[in-house]
Amino acid sequence: MFSHVMLGTNDLDRAKTFYDAVLGTLGVPPGVVDRHRIFWRTKTGVFAVSLPINGEPATVGNGSTIGLACQSPEQVDAWHAAGVAHGGTTCEDPPGLRELAVGSLYLAYLRDPDGNKLCGLYRVPKG
Repeated sequence: MFSHVMLGTNDLDRAKTFYDAVLGTLGVPPGVVDRHRIFWRTKTGVFAVSLPINGEPATVGNGSTIGLACQSPEQVDAWHAAGVAHGGTTCEDPPGLRELAVGSLYLAYLRDPDGNKLCGLYRVPKG
């Protein structure tokens, strides 16, 4: 459904350090800087951050969350720890299992250094 997701940043170097660490826990290679943007490419899509083209400060979207697929609860925990260690802040409940109508999910939430909300998510198989 999506070709890419792009978030705004006010500091490319800080964003690269944070996302190289966080996305690296998911097996994503380091980002590539292209003028005022950074791209992290995979076989299934692209994640990017950009300095706003209009020259105004980047701001967060209230109510917005970017969810990143993880392969295990341990990978969710590693993702969360890498984010906190590289300038992110934990938000919502601590990482852990949530029983929801859609099934069991192991989740962790972070805000990146610019305040964008991220979720590391593992869908626990039924049975």
